Amino acid sequence: MSMKNIVVLVSGGGTNLQALIDAQENGIIKNGRITCVISSKPGVFALERAGKHSIPTRVIPRKEYPDVTAYSQAVLDAILEENADLVVYAGFMTILDELVVRAMPNRMMNVHPALIPSFCGKGYYGLKVHEEALKKGVKLTGATVHFVTEVCDGGPIILQKAVEVKDDDTPEVLQRRVMEQAEWIILPKAVALFCDDRLEVRDSKVYIK
Repeated sequence: MSMKNIVVLVSGGGTNLQALIDAQENGIIKNGRITCVISSKPGVFALERAGKHSIPTRVIPRKEYPDVTAYSQAVLDAILEENADLVVYAGFMTILDELVVRAMPNRMMNVHPALIPSFCGKGYYGLKVHEEALKKGVKLTGATVHFVTEVCDGGPIILQKAVEVKDDDTPEVLQRRVMEQAEWIILPKAVALFCDDRLEVRDSKVYIK
């Protein structure tokens, strides 16, 4: 089994990136290496995290491109130059055009801080997801790792993990619990399964071999 090149897309603090770096160093991700971190913004902490672990970085600032298509093409060019086998969205705040997804079918994954199909789709990101979960009064929430398709949060589901909602939760407290108890666990696990060639997609469903 050949070692897979993982490119991680970031826009901020990079806590999910850190979870992946830790998993790589702890041997959870055995058959893959993070070979590049691409940020849509300069100066974000995720770039420092990569630097500390000697992972090459690129900054492709969204505001330097006139539209989503031009930006998507620039990101895709970088992904292809890096020979990415897998692309992971780790708090990447820019929606990319279909052309990227089409070039990397079932080779791009994202973690979403809810149990899809709840609280997902356009506009549901960051604290908004947890605000809506609390507003609805759900007793369980969680996180979902899925392959990225042209439908926002609509790709085949790889892993999910449930997290308890408590009566006195604030969106910030719930966000933290979902990260710690779900996102940081299932994202590295899904990446490891991909790198071990254990994920198979049939009829929009993911089967773990």
